[in-house]
Amino acid sequence: MTELSALKAALAAEQAIVYGYGVVGAHLSGKEEKLASVLLTAHQERRDRLSALITSLGALPPPALPAYRLPFGVTDATTARQLAVVLEEGASGAAWDLVAASAPRSTARELAVAWLSNTAVATSEWGHMPAALPGAPPRPL
Repeated sequence: MTELSALKAALAAEQAIVYGYGVVGAHLSGKEEKLASVLLTAHQERRDRLSALITSLGALPPPALPAYRLPFGVTDATTARQLAVVLEEGASGAAWDLVAASAPRSTARELAVAWLSNTAVATSEWGHMPAALPGAPPRPL
């Protein structure tokens, strides 16, 4: 995988995650809704940063889809929290792929490494123990 293809894949993942956090936040209240809002903003910023990196390489960022298929139905706070964990694990997988495909000390790698840490923290904030190695295949919920 090239760095550009990894950037595009990470952007596609972030676009789906932003969509997913809209669903997550709609089923939560109080502190959990605030957490979902903060993480939604973080993923929007990541999406925008990835788009800018792709553009800086002379390529066109792929557009977001109008809607995304969720891995399961979200009908209440419990399933919303489960989806948030799945979203964060997906983000860590995309970041891990970007680390592997990017050059040492590149902007893309530095950002991806930081994102790995952020997703591990976010996963734990949702009450789920992150994988020992961020980006490892997700464990069943």
